[in-house]
Amino acid sequence: MKRLLMKQLLKWKMSPRRKPLILRGVRQCGKTWLLKEFGKLHYDKTAYFNFESQPRLKNMFAGELDIVRILTDLSAVHGEKITPGKTLIIFDEIQECPVALNSLKYFCEQTPEYHIAAAGSLLGITISGQHGFPVGKVNFLDLYPFSFNEFLNALDKELAEYVNNISSLSPLPDAITERLERHFRDYLAIGGMPEVIDSWKSTNDYNETEIIQQEILQSYELDFAKHAPKHDVPKLFLLWNSIPVQLARENGKFIYGEVKSGARARDLEDALRWLQEAGLVYKVNRIEKPSIPPAAYVDAKFFKLYLFDTGLLRKMAKVQAASIITEPDIFGEFKGRLAENFVLQELRCSQESDLYYWASGNIAEVDFIMQHQQDLLPIEVKSGCNVKSKSLQTYRAKYQPPCALRFSLLNLHYEKGLLNIPLYLVHQMPALLKLLAADSK
Repeated sequence: MKRLLMKQLLKWKMSPRRKPLILRGVRQCGKTWLLKEFGKLHYDKTAYFNFESQPRLKNMFAGELDIVRILTDLSAVHGEKITPGKTLIIFDEIQECPVALNSLKYFCEQTPEYHIAAAGSLLGITISGQHGFPVGKVNFLDLYPFSFNEFLNALDKELAEYVNNISSLSPLPDAITERLERHFRDYLAIGGMPEVIDSWKSTNDYNETEIIQQEILQSYELDFAKHAPKHDVPKLFLLWNSIPVQLARENGKFIYGEVKSGARARDLEDALRWLQEAGLVYKVNRIEKPSIPPAAYVDAKFFKLYLFDTGLLRKMAKVQAASIITEPDIFGEFKGRLAENFVLQELRCSQESDLYYWASGNIAEVDFIMQHQQDLLPIEVKSGCNVKSKSLQTYRAKYQPPCALRFSLLNLHYEKGLLNIPLYLVHQMPALLKLLAADSK
């Protein structure tokens, strides 16, 4: 199954400013497979080293970091000579050897002709806790779970090609929208974890995917106990299990006191930061004044937490897959938060800018605010075809944005400054905004 990040990996290989690469991503999102496939397709050889399953590798990095000697030792372990530019060196589970992580600085400075890619679980945690990390000496790429675009390409390539070649803001034919919505509903139930998608592609059995989802969730909880500071472990479990409950609230605002009675920010903020750095949760801050730069107008007391994968969020919230597949209003059981979570995931894959949400007291609230070039665009998320929104109307009347975005199950159309994008086309938003700009000219 193709991953869109492969193109970025190829750019990294060809870049004259290439440095050792760190591929970040949550456990089981496909980092190892992607790097091995990249080596298979674009190099003569791949030298793969795993610091978890090959603990003796750590001995090579003990003492003085002599990079030439380390490369010689790696060649011996690999069984053949590692050739600069022709062999891709993969350091997997590199978080198990912080010295190897730090050595990437010396690979960059002393042997830049070698192509090295490192990956591992909880790398965000390792990097944040490591003193002297080689800032400026490595390149970063982030791998997320499969986006809906990647999911569609794996299940219905012809339809994916059609979607990726949309050239106008005209409504799509009914025959196309019906197929897209069916795949979209499947994706919401299944999510983007590669093993889950592979099972679905092979069996079309939701029961099988549910078993795998539960195993993945259990593996993350085991990580809490294994890798987190002992005093934070109970807090991590409380925070983790509270996410569906917090999102189910009317406005979705995160409240520390609902994690544990009487808890305050200072009691839980370390545990929350751990989950963020592990890539398991996304934090969206509130702004009251939508001005550039939006980060300068954040009210840190108010935020929402979203999970990194919609399918796992559905599983944690105990929403039945069948209800998503059959109900006209997909998210009736979860008050639209699955829709928001999905949109957030898709935008993180396609956009580099941070997302915020806007609220004006208890009067109005817009789901997301996104910076696009020199403008801030309001984004409203609707889970079905009922798209009335007083909050978006209030925002538009007050701030007069050049364009407002609404994601819903209605067909693609643009009218009077409001661009409605079907939920299954969120990943096409950058291209659709370019079409809108071209039409405006």
